[in-house]
Amino acid sequence: MATTIKGPAIFLAQFAGDQAPFNSWDAITRWAGDLGYRGVQVPSNDTRLFDLALAAESKTYCDELAGIAAANGVAITELSTHLQGQLVAVHPAYDEAFDGFAPPELRGKPQARQQWAVQQMLLAAKASANLGLDASISFSGSLAWPYVYPWPQRPAGLIESAFDELARRWLPILDAYEEAGVDLAFELHPGEDLFDGATFEMLLERVHQHPRLNIAYDPSHFLLQQLDYLGFIDRYHERIKVMHVKDAEFRPDARQGVYSGYQGWAERAGRFRSLGDGQVDFNAIFSKFAQYDFKGWAVLEWECCLKHPEQGAAEGVGFIRDHIIRVTDKAFDDFAGSGADPQRNLRMLGIA
Repeated sequence: MATTIKGPAIFLAQFAGDQAPFNSWDAITRWAGDLGYRGVQVPSNDTRLFDLALAAESKTYCDELAGIAAANGVAITELSTHLQGQLVAVHPAYDEAFDGFAPPELRGKPQARQQWAVQQMLLAAKASANLGLDASISFSGSLAWPYVYPWPQRPAGLIESAFDELARRWLPILDAYEEAGVDLAFELHPGEDLFDGATFEMLLERVHQHPRLNIAYDPSHFLLQQLDYLGFIDRYHERIKVMHVKDAEFRPDARQGVYSGYQGWAERAGRFRSLGDGQVDFNAIFSKFAQYDFKGWAVLEWECCLKHPEQGAAEGVGFIRDHIIRVTDKAFDDFAGSGADPQRNLRMLGIA
């Protein structure tokens, strides 16, 4: 029996803020529920909404959070550790840029920051288990990204060494997620060492096909790379555990293409857009997720350089709801069936 995708859900990271209704767990879940969402993906670093350390140690706290959410009409879909995962592996060129992801007392201290990030990932595994979740979403971090374009020629073994180190850092974390019974799904994202299928496979090989190393699927990043985002589902569906529903458009011209000439988001050839305003074929995507019996949530991630986030959220709930396929429990040609008869089958084949 196939499973109907759960949703609509919404990632709260782009909406959390210091003003109501976005500044508390009760208020933001009520806002999401009132819009018609049925799930919320939680940024585990945002202390206005969520206490990660407490969630890791207290099942009671987790039950209280889930209860408040349920009273407001939503369930918790996954915990996000994007910012903490990023800090597990940071190339020195990006030390200052990513320092803001860490607590103030750790800024300027790369080694202490990295140790903190690992601890955060371990807490998220325990917190996910306490919440009864079976998947979490994160970033892989990046050691090799400064060398993504091979000019000057990369020294032999440079990328291999980066991925060896990435595997060394992530393998103990993956083992902790195995112990917790939670899948760790990396969002494949330019800027991360894992940004497409090839790079995902490079890490997967080095962690010995670890069952907890999985994928958070977001077609917007694939469209902007000009990657076959539908074929990707065919190839990797067994490893896809989390789904972000985010739109994008790519309109190259004589002046710029994939790299977009350092332009701001509104002037780039490739831009993230609100749902329905871009070029992603969501009819085909939702069909493939239904075909492959995806058991997770369809989660809106709002990122748009033009539209206000609250308009994007209000429009997105209906967009996702209309695209979710209620999978059938019967074959369309059952009306023409004539029952099962093994002997007749043999006669029809000329065997009996």
